Amino acid sequence: MGFFDKIKQGLKKTRESISHSINTMLHSFTKIDEELFEELEELLIMGDVGMLTAERICDELRKKVKERGITDPNKIMDLLEEVVSELVGGDTDMHLDTKPSVIMVIGVNGVGKTTTIGKLAANFKAEGKSVMLGAADTFRAAAIEQLQVWADRAGVPMIKHAEGADPAAVVYDTLAAAKARGTDVVICDTAGRLHNKKNLMDELGKISRTIDKVLPDCSREVLLVLDATTGQNAVNQAREFQKAAGITGIILTKLDGTSKGGVVLPIMEELHLPVKFVGVGEQIDDLQPFNSRDFARALFTREKTEN
Repeated sequence: MGFFDKIKQGLKKTRESISHSINTMLHSFTKIDEELFEELEELLIMGDVGMLTAERICDELRKKVKERGITDPNKIMDLLEEVVSELVGGDTDMHLDTKPSVIMVIGVNGVGKTTTIGKLAANFKAEGKSVMLGAADTFRAAAIEQLQVWADRAGVPMIKHAEGADPAAVVYDTLAAAKARGTDVVICDTAGRLHNKKNLMDELGKISRTIDKVLPDCSREVLLVLDATTGQNAVNQAREFQKAAGITGIILTKLDGTSKGGVVLPIMEELHLPVKFVGVGEQIDDLQPFNSRDFARALFTREKTEN
């Protein structure tokens, strides 16, 4: 199953929530007027798109309607797909040009971080890259064991210390091992919770400085894992981490289990953070690279094409 089919299937609940409501609303209008845009904006906000992003989408729609002289409300859906595709476009590629390159994975507990790391490792291995995991979430009980399960499942080596060890020391040893073995990609797990938020952010900063010391010129991605089912709370989490961790991209998990997939839009529009991967299922190959055009098309697929 390709990305479009997976994302279409994964967005089913979101599509039923947002697109069905918009379609129904559009059919109640015989012309495009300000009342239509006001109702559309309200429906987008209710679909977890957020107020600022909903306003931006409607402003872009107004421009396109005026520029192209469109008068039929039924044409709005195609325009909406176009606007959303442009909105979530941009650089969603992974930039891993050095050997080794480093991916630091961050996020609060419960978002599917450990599972995501295992799936990422499997993705890179399937591309022919060598991968090594670093178990730097030493704070949470069983985090190391859980990551080991996914390392074994993906068939990649993992560097670990005992529970409660210094996370930066784990990262140091992981990077040293990766250099020695000529590994392509290092993926480091990190704690999702410490005694308080400041401790967590300080720990992430310490890990980042360790990477600077061991591999000063390496390609680095700092990926924040967010749970799509939390809707606007995911945007707030991203805001907090963005202040402290130099995030380069988002991984949005559990997209298939929620009607709140519209949260992709404010993350990219308001926070200017690219969504690099989306989780659309529980299988090891269900973490998919994000494609803006396919996302928009899957989100606004017409009801008649649904089977």
